[in-house]
Amino acid sequence: MAKKDPAQTTPDDLAQLAGKGKGKGKLILLILVALVALLLVVGLSAGATWWVLNKDQPEASAAELSTEPTVEHVAPTGPRAIYENLVPAFVVNFEHAGRQRYMQVSVALMSRDQAALDALKEHMPVLRNRLVMLFSEQQFSVLSTAVGQKLLRLQATASVQELAQKEVGKLTVEQVLFTNFVLQ
Repeated sequence: MAKKDPAQTTPDDLAQLAGKGKGKGKLILLILVALVALLLVVGLSAGATWWVLNKDQPEASAAELSTEPTVEHVAPTGPRAIYENLVPAFVVNFEHAGRQRYMQVSVALMSRDQAALDALKEHMPVLRNRLVMLFSEQQFSVLSTAVGQKLLRLQATASVQELAQKEVGKLTVEQVLFTNFVLQ
């Protein structure tokens, strides 16, 4: 088809060109209306969901919105806990998978009887020896799990309590705590 000179365009040619554009215009208009309707439905749905979830909750007071943590003071029910840190920390080496591995454990004893704890301090070399032997008997792969570490802490507590019962005449130590536990 030969191109016409734009100056020679007739009104019939313009009507024909306008008819071709009407179909595309209607399609674009229809897509825009559908998109606006979809956004309106999504917005209303989100707003309704938020309203339903928050309508039963009372408004937060200024104190609740504060970012400062609140601390409740609870009166102790019995004698206060006393802690004795065993210094220096225990260091034990392991042979694991052909490599030398180390464990460092900082230990604290928890008691509620200062006099009994002082009596146990006289036997500190024996207590430290028991803990070193206990720590060195462990398997590195077991200690690398949280369960293995908890089990070791319970075994250490039982060992210290046994020594306290034998030497002081009472349990003395309520718990053995690991304040630092490093495996390398």
